[in-house]
Amino acid sequence: MHNEPMHRRVMDSGDGSVEPMVAAVEQLVHYVRRRTTAGGLSHAAASTLTRLCQGGPRRLSELARSENVSQPSMTQLVSRMERAGLVRRDPDPDDGRGVLVTTTGLGVEVYRARKAERAAALQHLVARLPEEEQNAVRIALPALTRAIHEERASS
Repeated sequence: MHNEPMHRRVMDSGDGSVEPMVAAVEQLVHYVRRRTTAGGLSHAAASTLTRLCQGGPRRLSELARSENVSQPSMTQLVSRMERAGLVRRDPDPDDGRGVLVTTTGLGVEVYRARKAERAAALQHLVARLPEEEQNAVRIALPALTRAIHEERASS
């Protein structure tokens, strides 16, 4: 059973408990996204900016793979982000023919503002819960993050 993909094991648990969790995660993501408006970015641009701010400069091909889009689509997105002053293209020091996409100061500011908006949105929701449920959320969300990191490490 442990050789099956994780999503298959969860969905086959038979107790039906995963469906409310899926709905809750979907609603939470939608709620937080609606309240994250800094920079007026699309989801794809916001995700790319986050990846660059958290992981440092990347080649276009690497960004396209990590964001699961075609290289031409990523090139267009980076061009729009570049025109908006969020990123720039720098020569790749390891390959003179290549370029690295790097965040600008404005890009970092927008990333930080969006992160603060997400934190405020989540904090607002959690504050509405009874203390016992607030504590449960504070335990559960980091535990899920840990599970994600463990899943990535084992892949």
